[in-house]
Parts: sequence; C-alpha cells; structure tokens
Amino acid sequence: MSTETPTLGRPRAFDEETVLDRAAEVFWRHGYDGASLSALTGAMGINRPSLYSTFGSKEQLFRRAFARYHGMKLAAARAALDQPTALASIEVFLRSSADGLTAGDHPPGCLSIQGGLACSPENAPISEALAAGRADTEAALRERLSRAAAEGDLPAGLDPPALARFVMTLSEGHAVHAAAGASREELQASVDVAMLALGALRS
Repeated sequence: MSTETPTLGRPRAFDEETVLDRAAEVFWRHGYDGASLSALTGAMGINRPSLYSTFGSKEQLFRRAFARYHGMKLAAARAALDQPTALASIEVFLRSSADGLTAGDHPPGCLSIQGGLACSPENAPISEALAAGRADTEAALRERLSRAAAEGDLPAGLDPPALARFVMTLSEGHAVHAAAGASREELQASVDVAMLALGALRS
C-alpha cells in the first residue's frame, strides 16, 4: 500500500513570478482602472478562472504584482544609498532612477506613479497602497540623510526630511516626464542641475 500523500488539485501550469511581472506591465501601461481583465489574462497567458483561483481578484492581483515590483525597487534604492557620503548617495539614487525610468525592457516611467494616477474613488485603496510604497522609499532616503547629518556629512541647518522630500519629488517628477517621452539624457541633465545646487550648499 502506498504511503505517499496524494496531491490535491491540478499543478499550476504557469510560473507565478512571470505572470505577476506580466500583470505589472499591464497595470503600468494602463493604470489600475484602465487594466481590463481581458488585457490582464491575455498578457499573463492564463484564463479568468485561473486568475481568480490563484490571486482572488483584480485588486489582490495588483497588490501581489506591486509588492513584487516594489520589493525589487526598494532593494535597488537601498543599494544606491549605500555610498560613503550623502551627496554620493543622492546622486547614485537619482541617476540610477533616471536610468530605470527610461529602460527599454518595460514601459517608461514608474508603476507606482502610473498605476494609480487616475484611480476612481472606489479604488482609492490602490492609490493609497502606491503612496505607501513611495513613502517607504522616502523613509529609506530620510534614514540615510539623517545618519549623514548626525555624522556631520550635511551642512548645519539642512533638514534631512526636507532634503529627502526634495529628492523624492525630483525622482517622481522624472517618472511623469519619462512616461511623457523624456529621454534618459534629459532626465540626467536635470540630475546635473540638482547636484550643482546641492554641491553649492557645501561651499
């Protein structure tokens, strides 16, 4: 008599990480409200029953896709901030962000901006989740800059939270401009201006 435990249900015929990445791209291109179930299932290569049985709903699918996307982006941001000085951390953060916003292997811009720009009132939780994701990145910046201030690596009187908000505002503005067609060179040129301004604070 076999002692093997029977496997219940049919094995999934798809890789979840792959279909989540494909779903993220649909949400990225069309926003949450504009991403239809037909577009999602078509891009993911699965049918609606599989979508519902695996992810539960469109909102849960979005949250899973965004959590995967955000986890990778936050890890990249923390790595960019791991520089010996505050200014170097800011510069690497902004330049790597500009490169990512204009990379050719995904839609231009940023999912955390494009995904919820036009959410209807009933989908406000989606906008709130995206805002929370951006707040995580800002918190990482604030933490790094607060440490720099404590170490004397920022000019006296410069407020780390305000500087973190400035950097995030520039990065998020870049996301909007990238989605509208701004080139990598154009975004990097504005980083040049920002670094000149920040460098002047130290003189």
